Amino acid sequence: MNTDATGDLWADWLLHKRHADDPEYGRAVLAATTGYADRVLDGARLAAGMTLLDVGAGDGLVGLRAIERIGASLRVWMADRSMPLLRAARARADAAGVEAQCAFLCCPADALAPVAAATVDALTTRAALAYVADKAAALAEFHRVLKPGGRLSIGEPVFQDEALAANALRAAAAAQPAGAADELLPLLHRWKAAQFPDEPAAIGADPLVNFSERDLLNLVHAAGFRRIHLELHIDVSDGAVTSWPVFLGSSPHPLAPALGEILAARFAPREREYFEGILRPIVESGGAMHTDRIVYINAVKPDG
Repeated sequence: MNTDATGDLWADWLLHKRHADDPEYGRAVLAATTGYADRVLDGARLAAGMTLLDVGAGDGLVGLRAIERIGASLRVWMADRSMPLLRAARARADAAGVEAQCAFLCCPADALAPVAAATVDALTTRAALAYVADKAAALAEFHRVLKPGGRLSIGEPVFQDEALAANALRAAAAAQPAGAADELLPLLHRWKAAQFPDEPAAIGADPLVNFSERDLLNLVHAAGFRRIHLELHIDVSDGAVTSWPVFLGSSPHPLAPALGEILAARFAPREREYFEGILRPIVESGGAMHTDRIVYINAVKPDG
């Protein structure tokens, strides 16, 4: 059991639950997320002497990576809604000897009140907008704080297909005749429906899943940005997790319970035994395929 839980769901997921406190899997997650951060920073086109605002900074990955790339002249402001995560980011910056280059701002993406208008050269955000209900308000804030000619660079997971898959499982399970031999289908639905909304109305109301990459592009354009470039990266890979305890203990996003929690709360003992008997060999053999869908958008706030 994790003894370092903060009680803050964002910090507890990012620092612990994302990788189930498993050091080996944690290193794999860090390698992957560093790659995502680098793509976001490529889009920001940072240069010496600039000020970067990283929104949804988490434990400081993007901001500290930017300092590694640019050096001592870069000023980095890290904004996050989670004070425990900002404390973690500050500790990482201190350990790296770059805290003097950093500022730490506790505020949500759609209310960047500590940042004055037209004061930053570049703004990055990675895996933060997906959790913001009013994305238009957040993008208006991004536009406000950027200097004319400043660059926006976004990297966001797109979870809409996960919700649509949960909805398809719901429909398939409901269509089974009474007494059908396939016991697995309703159990798969129960698992996925605990992590993603599975009905059209709920999907439309949930900011995590109610947008596509094209919706995000349209929001960026409507906020006043121009010279917009979008890339959708879809990567299908063999299962990165081959440990059953790690598979049980990790979750796909901060708002989702881990599979182990779902099995304990929503499955009867016989159902858990049956489900594990089928799924565990697949996981441990590396056959649990994983799909990442990430949209990268970079754009410019026009001069004048």
